[in-house]
Amino acid sequence: MKNSLETRLGFFVALVIIAAVVIVETLGGLELFQSGYHVSALFNSVQDLKVGDSVKMAGVEIGKVDQIALESTNNKVCVTMKIHTDEPVKTDSQATVKFTGLMGQNYIDIGFGSMAAPRAVDGTMLATVEQPDLNAVMARLNDAATGIENFGRSFSGQSIQDLVGPLMDFVKQNSGNLGGTITNIENITAQIASGQGTVGKIIYDQTLYNSALDTVSNLQSDVAQARVIISGITNGQGTIGKLMTDDTLYNSTTASMTNLDQILLKINGGQGTVGKLVNDQDFYRNAKLSLQKLDTMADSLEDEGPLSVLGILANNLF
Repeated sequence: MKNSLETRLGFFVALVIIAAVVIVETLGGLELFQSGYHVSALFNSVQDLKVGDSVKMAGVEIGKVDQIALESTNNKVCVTMKIHTDEPVKTDSQATVKFTGLMGQNYIDIGFGSMAAPRAVDGTMLATVEQPDLNAVMARLNDAATGIENFGRSFSGQSIQDLVGPLMDFVKQNSGNLGGTITNIENITAQIASGQGTVGKIIYDQTLYNSALDTVSNLQSDVAQARVIISGITNGQGTIGKLMTDDTLYNSTTASMTNLDQILLKINGGQGTVGKLVNDQDFYRNAKLSLQKLDTMADSLEDEGPLSVLGILANNLF
């Protein structure tokens, strides 16, 4: 009886130990007893990530997800991770929620970061990279498959017959004309290939090629000469070059315009002979009076003789 009781007690202790191991593993395994530091990251969505899921770097586990909490202030999900003390997480490392397969477990993947960045410490907030939601991807694939299915249904046997039937009838009704057209195309292409006709000569005639080559060569020569002329003009050579670049001509033209402007100012002011002719009212009146006298003399000459004309001229002039 004593041995039986000890045996039962041993089985009970073994069951308790197994149950304790299962509970500890469920709650995060030995991570509860390992030293480390905590880093956090803010995500728009963590999908199906759970507390206790792995935190990996390049596929190697470096910690566990310690806490997941909603941030109402910025509509984010804050994920706190416990990282092993000796793991080199950098302050500029980026965290991403990934999954091992379509039916696999989610985990946090942390990048290496830059070599120059300092190591993360307890409380460091890491940057994040958002992955597309698997449900959204599957929904889009479903929509695409539905669209392809509907497109295929639109081409049923009747629809294909409606599309192809008229075309086949047209081909049957015009088979002779189509055959003749194909024969003519073959003849034309054969003539072109043998250098006959205008198109054939354009393609195969060496004379036309030589003429085109000469034309291009002459054009290049003309362009070169034009460049030489333009270069000479730019350097002040020749009449046009001097007109464009010689400051003496510019200065002379400017001085001439200045003198002309001064002369016009004097004429408008009534200075000089031309100015007086243009602006003197007495000269205008005298000229008008002389013309009137000449007009009167002309009228008198029509009825007088030569001697009378001389007398009238003398009287009118003096």
